[in-house]
Amino acid sequence: MNRIASSFSRTLALLACCLLAGPWGPAVAQASRIKDVAAVQGVRSNQLTGYGLVVGLDGTGDQSSQMPLTGQSLQNYLQQMGLTLPPGANFQPKNVAAVLVTAQLPAFARPGQFVDVTVSSVGNAKSLRGGTLITTPLRGVDGQVYALAQGSLLVGGAGASAGGSSVTINHLSAGRIPAGAQVERTVPTPFLLGEHLDLNLNAADFQTARRVAESINRAMGEGAAQALDGRTVRVRAPQDPNARVAFLADIEELPLDIPRPAAKVVVNSRTGSVVMNQTVTLGSSAVAHGNLSVSISSTPQVSQPGPFAPPGAQTVVTEKADIQVSQQGGALIQMEASAQLGDVVKALNALGVTPQDLIAILQALKAAGALKADLEVI
Repeated sequence: MNRIASSFSRTLALLACCLLAGPWGPAVAQASRIKDVAAVQGVRSNQLTGYGLVVGLDGTGDQSSQMPLTGQSLQNYLQQMGLTLPPGANFQPKNVAAVLVTAQLPAFARPGQFVDVTVSSVGNAKSLRGGTLITTPLRGVDGQVYALAQGSLLVGGAGASAGGSSVTINHLSAGRIPAGAQVERTVPTPFLLGEHLDLNLNAADFQTARRVAESINRAMGEGAAQALDGRTVRVRAPQDPNARVAFLADIEELPLDIPRPAAKVVVNSRTGSVVMNQTVTLGSSAVAHGNLSVSISSTPQVSQPGPFAPPGAQTVVTEKADIQVSQQGGALIQMEASAQLGDVVKALNALGVTPQDLIAILQALKAAGALKADLEVI
């Protein structure tokens, strides 16, 4: 327990040193570009998905007796090729696996271009290594086919089994096909429609929206941009496609002073990770924390029948349970008000708590109003 707390304390101290040693101070904004904080509305990728079959596996495919979907899919595919199996045929191949195929269709993708695809098993296949995906249509949310996927899988893993024992390295039921799908249909975008273009900020912030509009107006002339709300900036763009592309290319490279982010502490309740930014401050408070531990031990004992026991008495094994409860008292520690992340880390390290205990302390400090930050639990 002490080793965990010591390791976590060193991690927090290193985090504080990295943040405080950066080029920014507690009241200095960070220099960036508009393309780092905003994107053009409507210019985005689209998700594609499809159902297909992977063939050519070395006996590691779906077990058709438990996955009739795979056998039925293969029969349907063979019927499309002009082959019909006789009724009642026991068709249970072990070198075929049913898979789901997913891909991201980039913005402005044109027919004939290629995109990467991810192939994942949906049955009980042991491995997709060495398999080949047969032609699979990839559809969008509108049901239209936008790409066709096919090719040999790359699986970053290996496995072996013998005598009831098995060894697996990495994940064998999913793989990728680089440039495995060819685009067949273009997704229309509003890039060339209308007189205006909207820039969407990655995070809603009124100060950032105002500074983006001011930066564009200084470079392109007053009235070229206006902030509609905390996330959207409307820009007047040229109608000519070539001029519009050049206009946006210039806008994306404009310098921008980003204001300090809102104070936030992010807590991962599953792993015990705690991350805080440089704007987190701590008010004056007092914290007492103690640990409660429960120890249960069980010792097997043999109970034998006595010399005058009735006939049929048998020797039995019983368990003797020993339960101990111990509570470590927590000293009351005064935590002074601080405006620097390093001081906050030092104050928390002084408690000598584990990451899980630190989560409870941060929640209590937030409830008491001493932690000047938003607490987000993921």
